[in-house]
Amino acid sequence: MILFNYIVMCLIFGTTFLAIKIGIDAGAPPFFSAGARFFLAGVILFSIMVWKRKASISLLFKKEMFLTGFALTFGVFATLYWAEQYLSSGIAAVLSATAPLMILLLQTTITRQSLPTVAWIGCLVGFAGVLLMLLPGLTVTFSTVWLLGCLVVLFGQVFYSAGTVYSRRVIKRFQDSSPIALNAAQMMYGGALLLILSLFTENVDVQSMVTPAAIVSLLYLIVVGSMMGHTIFYWLVAKTNPVFPATWLYISPLIALTLGVILYHEPLSILSLAGGITIIGGIILININSLKQLLEKKPSMLGKASHNR
Repeated sequence: MILFNYIVMCLIFGTTFLAIKIGIDAGAPPFFSAGARFFLAGVILFSIMVWKRKASISLLFKKEMFLTGFALTFGVFATLYWAEQYLSSGIAAVLSATAPLMILLLQTTITRQSLPTVAWIGCLVGFAGVLLMLLPGLTVTFSTVWLLGCLVVLFGQVFYSAGTVYSRRVIKRFQDSSPIALNAAQMMYGGALLLILSLFTENVDVQSMVTPAAIVSLLYLIVVGSMMGHTIFYWLVAKTNPVFPATWLYISPLIALTLGVILYHEPLSILSLAGGITIIGGIILININSLKQLLEKKPSMLGKASHNR
C-alpha cells in the first residue's frame, strides 16, 4: 500500500500542472480559479477533520495558519497560476522543483551552518539547470513574458521555501492537531487571499468559468489535486518518514513535462529537457545523504508495513 499510494501521489502531483494550464487556457481567471480551488478544498477537508474530532474550530483563529497560508498557498500559487498563462505546464513544473534548493539555502542562512561539499555541488548543478531551461527564451526566440513567467515561478518558490521552514515550527507547536487539519486551515487562508486578490485585479467572466474544460479542471484540482494528493502525502509521512514522500519532487516534474508534450502538445526544446534533468540531478545531490538513509531503512520499512497489513 505504501508503494501504491506513493505512485498515485506522484501521478497526482505530476498532473496538477497540466490541469492548471487547461483551466487557464479555457479562460478561467488565474487568481480566482486558484482561490476557489484552495478555499473550497480547505473548507471540505477541515470540516471532515472537525467532524472526526481531529481538529478544533479555534485552530482557524491562530495567526500561524494565516502566515503559513500566505506563504505556502497564496505566495506559491498566485505566482504559478499567473505564470502558466505564458509557460507550458511542464516548464512550470520543473522550475517549481527548485524549491528544495531554495529551502537548503534559506536554512543555511538562518542557522549559519556550513554545507557539505556535495550539497554545494548540487546547488551549482541545479542553478546550471535553471540557466539551461531559461536559455531558449533568451537566445532562440526571445520572449519577455516567457522569461518573466519563468522568473515569477522561481520567485514563488521563495515563498514555498520560507513557508516550509516556518511550517516545521508550526507543526511542532500544534502537535495535538492533525497535519491534514493544519494544511486545510492554511489552504483556507491562502485561498481567501487569492480570492481577494482576484477581486481587485480580475474581471471574472462567469461564462469562462462554466465551460467544460474550466469546470473539469477546477473539480480535478479541488478533489484530486488538493484533497486526495495532500491526504496521501500526510498518510505516507505517518507510515514512513518525512523524507520519503518528499521525493515526489524528483519524479512528478518529469511526469508533468512528459504529459504536457504528449497530451497537450506543448513545445519542448532539447535545452529545456536537459535543463529539467539537470535540475532534478542537482536536487538529488542536495539530498543525497537523506536519500542514502532512506534506502538503508526502506527494506525494513516496507517489510514492516507488509507485516502490519
